[in-house]
Amino acid sequence: MHCFSFDIETVPDVDFGREAMGLDGLSDEDVAKAMTFKRLQSAGHDFLPLHQHRVVAISVTFRTRDTFRVWTLGDEQSGEAELVQRFFDGVEKYTPDLVSWNGGGFDLPVLHYRALKHGIQAPRYWEHGDSDRDFKWNNYLSRYHWRHVDLMDVLANFNNRAFAKLDEIAVMLGFPGKLGMDGSKVWDTFLAGGIKEIRDYCETDVLNTWLVYLRFEYMRGNLDDKDLGREYALVRSTLEGMDVPHLNEFLAAWPE
Repeated sequence: MHCFSFDIETVPDVDFGREAMGLDGLSDEDVAKAMTFKRLQSAGHDFLPLHQHRVVAISVTFRTRDTFRVWTLGDEQSGEAELVQRFFDGVEKYTPDLVSWNGGGFDLPVLHYRALKHGIQAPRYWEHGDSDRDFKWNNYLSRYHWRHVDLMDVLANFNNRAFAKLDEIAVMLGFPGKLGMDGSKVWDTFLAGGIKEIRDYCETDVLNTWLVYLRFEYMRGNLDDKDLGREYALVRSTLEGMDVPHLNEFLAAWPE
């Protein structure tokens, strides 16, 4: 069994905004301000429509057999097309179970639009049972199937009035939660050239997602006390072995 938890970070697609709003000559910062102001006028909030987001980081954890990994796809110079391609290549290669927090409401729709933009094929991901009958009743796209578990959606019993924030659930369970960075700071950090900080932040978010998922699997009875302890220990030993500052900070905020 292969299991990916994943998380993306995005910034305004200023190329789209510049074209759609006729803003040639304006800086990226000013185009983004115009996009968010227009959204505020039309919707009463400034969160952009999902097709107007550009992906700048995708982090994943990968659990298979006796190994656990966490990393961010590509490198600091990778363009959006490469990041999105790598994500769907992973699905194509491993057919993993996917785990997210609000992946059904945000991450996956954004990835759909960006894959469409960049001409990226993902037949395994889009399989509905036409070529593989196993996908007829368990695929990535149906809300109530298990090949993709959107923890926010499932734990809220598919009721948007019961949705919770990953950070708060992580802290409630004794996990680190967010460590000084959050999604509202990504655009300013990106403008300042802080793509590494964004990638590091994305990794800690996806680690929180994975740890919440382990507790969810324990609650479901798929892990017992010994299994859960072993999974936690594997995550800890992996992060200790990587010995990088943002993951060491994550470990320090996660009491044993």
